[in-house]
Amino acid sequence: MIQIDKISKSYKKDKLAVDCLSMEVKSGEIFGFLGPNGAGKTTTIKILTGIISPDQGNVIINGFDMKKDPYKAKASFGYVPDEVTIYPKISGQEWLNFISTVYNVPKGESNKRIAELANQFEMSEVLNNAIGTYSHGMKQKIATMAALLYRPKVLILDEPMRGLDPKASIIFKEMMKEYAKQGNTVFFSTHILEVAEKICDRVAIINNGDLKIVIETSKIREKSDLENLFMELTEK
Repeated sequence: MIQIDKISKSYKKDKLAVDCLSMEVKSGEIFGFLGPNGAGKTTTIKILTGIISPDQGNVIINGFDMKKDPYKAKASFGYVPDEVTIYPKISGQEWLNFISTVYNVPKGESNKRIAELANQFEMSEVLNNAIGTYSHGMKQKIATMAALLYRPKVLILDEPMRGLDPKASIIFKEMMKEYAKQGNTVFFSTHILEVAEKICDRVAIINNGDLKIVIETSKIREKSDLENLFMELTEK
């Protein structure tokens, strides 16, 4: 579960990248975070993950206060950034082994989980290749595998399907659905409104740092569609 309480962040004196944003993301929920370029999505996610600190407000993840207990808060979620940067000379297998060690996953359990994830993401045949030889989509997959390896209760994804081919996108969507079914939380930003409308339980729309709406996707479909709502709230 994620609780965001009145967070604000500015990079310039006269402009807020995020303006007093508050919302709660529930356990077992797929939550889409939407907005145009420069709306404040990535800044919000960097605050959620503790990469940057807000000017005011706070974040609690799985009951851990990001300000008071940042190490426990960060250890309780998995994160895949919009730009995946991993040491290019090591193999995917070596990277996953390293992540297992960092998060204290027992070796026997780690080997089992890596094999399962590699099969799910169709990475078994390239797992021992250097990451520098991977395509963008393969790097996204290995980063997601690393985030899932230690079985966090919250998964935070910044534009996870950017650059993925259609088959990889389908795998990704199914992974998110299965992960949420197990009682976990998926929070992800995306520009692909059709995907958000189909798989999210709720979505939030942000524009110019201001949270415009948090709404169940089923309620959107009762009246219109997500594309029309998005344009209505962000066109100005």
